[in-house]
Amino acid sequence: MTTSTLQLRAVEIPAPPRPRIIALIPARNEHERIAAAIAGLQAQTRVPDEIITVTNNCTDDYATARAARDAGAAVLDLHGVVGKKAGALNHALDEVLPDFDDQDLILIQDADTVLVEDFVEHAAAAMRRKVGAVGGVFYGEPGGGLLGQLQRMEYQRYAWEISRRGGRATVLTGTASLFRVRVLREIRTARREGRLPGGTSYYTLASLTEDDEITKAVKTLGYRTMSPAGCRVTTEVMPTLPKLWAQRMRWQRGALENLRTYGITKVTARYYGQQIMMGLGALAFALYLALVAWQLALFGSLAYSPFWTAIGAIFIVEKVVSIWAMGWRARALAAVLVVELAYDLFQHAVYFRALADLVLRREERWAQT
Repeated sequence: MTTSTLQLRAVEIPAPPRPRIIALIPARNEHERIAAAIAGLQAQTRVPDEIITVTNNCTDDYATARAARDAGAAVLDLHGVVGKKAGALNHALDEVLPDFDDQDLILIQDADTVLVEDFVEHAAAAMRRKVGAVGGVFYGEPGGGLLGQLQRMEYQRYAWEISRRGGRATVLTGTASLFRVRVLREIRTARREGRLPGGTSYYTLASLTEDDEITKAVKTLGYRTMSPAGCRVTTEVMPTLPKLWAQRMRWQRGALENLRTYGITKVTARYYGQQIMMGLGALAFALYLALVAWQLALFGSLAYSPFWTAIGAIFIVEKVVSIWAMGWRARALAAVLVVELAYDLFQHAVYFRALADLVLRREERWAQT
């Protein structure tokens, strides 16, 4: 009788190759800030395989291009490309995408933005299942006095809301977003076949807010968009009211125009609801102020109501809790309430002006901020 022993060797299965990541930084006359943006990418725990600065129609005697090269990035210098940021990105994507596979990733980042060191790692890790794109959670940079602080508090509340929704992104912020190459290709194909509005390329040239529009494009194709808490970005705050007005008018008018372009669909229904609730909230606030003014004019004082006092207290608590992570100064400012109410009035004025311009079909204007 003979016996034999079968010895099995463990076979090491190679891990699938990780997707390549290329970073595109559209920049126009950003020679003072581009080096910091590139340094932020070079310091990532997952450094992009290539960093390309896309300069378009710069008027700074190639200072932006030189600063980008000195910082260690490649430069795609464009002239005469129409469509501002969207046009430059369309041209750049046409240049680079043929060399990439569908599973590879494209990071698109603003030149005035610095990413936290693990942004790319967190964003790439979030690309699971039907996630087509990952956007950053943006926070305001220091400075700007009281106006800057109010913007930082606004951004903090937006981040708080995203966290409460489990990281689901309402808008893929233009400050920094990561896309699957396959999804970008599908967007271009869908536009050319008429399944998506907005022209024939990746980004539409017909919108003031290309980041909001491409979010709707990604979702319309059936993909999810995410903004994980680890994907923090720091972006500039507007230092003056005129600059803030121009920025917010562009954002609000662009959002409304995008909704009109897409119409009411399964994807846009929630966005329509948000805009309607925003308008109703602004009207309710205006009526409340009118009532307060009427009572003061008629009686010289306000009538005390336990019910409305309790509602006001809850409102203040929510204001404070939502920015709690910012420290005692922000909490004190939120508790005072009146300053933020004035800021809310400013936002409401932007909303109604943008809505009026839309209804009256006034020409959309893009303002450099």
